[in-house]
Amino acid sequence: MSTSGNEPQPSIVASPAIEAGKRVYIFDTTLRDGEQSPGASMTVNEKLEVADALVRLGVDIIEAGFPIASPGDLDAVRQIAERAKGVTVCGLARAVKIDVEASIEALRSAEEPRIHTFISSSPIHLQYQYRKDQDQIMEMAEAAIKQAARFTSNVEFSAMDATRSPKEYLVRMFTMAIRAGATTINVPDTVGYTTPDEMAALFRYLMENTPGGDRVIWSAHCHNDLGMATANALAAVQAGVRQVECTINGIGERAGNTALEEVVMALRTRRDAFGGLDTAIRTEHLVSTSRIVSGASSVVVQPNKAIVGANSFAHGSGIHQDGILKNQQTYEIMTPQSVGWERSAIVLTKHSGRHGFVGRLEQLGYTLTPEQAQSAYERFIALCDEKKHVSEDDIIALIENERTLPPEGYKLQQWHIDTGTGRATASVTVAIDGVEHRAEITAKGPVEALFGAIDEATDTRYKLASYIVDAVTSGIDAQATVRVRIIGEDGKVYGGQGLNTNILAGSAEAYIAAIARAARTTRTAHQAALA
Repeated sequence: MSTSGNEPQPSIVASPAIEAGKRVYIFDTTLRDGEQSPGASMTVNEKLEVADALVRLGVDIIEAGFPIASPGDLDAVRQIAERAKGVTVCGLARAVKIDVEASIEALRSAEEPRIHTFISSSPIHLQYQYRKDQDQIMEMAEAAIKQAARFTSNVEFSAMDATRSPKEYLVRMFTMAIRAGATTINVPDTVGYTTPDEMAALFRYLMENTPGGDRVIWSAHCHNDLGMATANALAAVQAGVRQVECTINGIGERAGNTALEEVVMALRTRRDAFGGLDTAIRTEHLVSTSRIVSGASSVVVQPNKAIVGANSFAHGSGIHQDGILKNQQTYEIMTPQSVGWERSAIVLTKHSGRHGFVGRLEQLGYTLTPEQAQSAYERFIALCDEKKHVSEDDIIALIENERTLPPEGYKLQQWHIDTGTGRATASVTVAIDGVEHRAEITAKGPVEALFGAIDEATDTRYKLASYIVDAVTSGIDAQATVRVRIIGEDGKVYGGQGLNTNILAGSAEAYIAAIARAARTTRTAHQAALA
């Protein structure tokens, strides 16, 4: 796509001042709807840790739980209500008297309590789940709203499965809810069925046709069954919604809920597309909050998850890396620091290219000559063919190993080991000043056989002083740094280092490097004596 160069540049700066009337409220339901995700149940202490993180993040409303669900849930909501300051704490209640009573009990100590009561509105729910008609459902909802309103002026009402409900019935229901005392009207896409255009049209219809609709906050609660939760929520915002119900990392029932981080950063980054709308979220805490929720819920964040996924600011293509190194805005529409990452990640792969590789080395503090850079790059490409993921530690180890390469003249050309219980046979070919020397030795173990064959091929007999193997990274494909120390004929200690994903190959490299250093010293001393 061609551009003229005059298009507005995307925002990469966080936290602007919010203009009057431009505020979108964030209703976080991680501790309620998010916890309903299979396997995501949290202990009371974990819920308190998450609640503290949500307060620090700056959410407007925390839906702390479903108090009637269990004594533990009621206790968790009560404790969150006691400690969460400067935020509205909400309890969920079905449109049933005992549910509302449980929420009232749990929220008594909250600075700003909210009761969120709900009931279904779709024909399929009324027929098969409630077995009641529309008027009976309306009576239940009205009673619950009035009960909640006697405790707090902050009452939210939801028509569950609203996007599969008749629009005219929703207008009747919401008109009643506003008259009964509801101050927030939530329209849930409970099963993730609708599309962005349909969502926006539904909200416009409801706002235009519901008496009293201009006196309440309209809210969107979307699920991700068709992968459109965030898109639907943002379409609702464009239609006039000023509260979005969401969860950290998008966790929740089935395919999850609208992801808080996605909505917040879409509004922050594309203020031009959303008429200057924004939230009060302190976005620099998004990544840390994501990690806390992931740990508490045991729900792993996928690497390619927007904003908080490990790859969200990682660049693997050489073309992209070249652009990022020249100007971050070439491939980043927000700064990693604005959401809590330390920096962008140049992920080095065989697709990175030489420029991306050298650029990453410079970021790590290494300045190489063109010859050194080419040699390091060739070793890097070889490593990429051996390992699925080359880490920063792998790169550092590779460069440090380049600095400890043995003197020229000794090179391991080939090696092979046959090993089994109690015996190993090693064959090697070592080039010394371009002349190949071969040897084969059988010993008790593979390393002993390998070193013995190298001794035979190089016609040397050094005493092994130490042999140390360290894994550079974790995993079965980790590079291993092998360090060998030998005692030379002069009684001095000579060291060698090898780096390889194969420990035996690294061991051979390290041993030959040590032998090369000892031989060079001996040769130099002999030449000096002859002179």
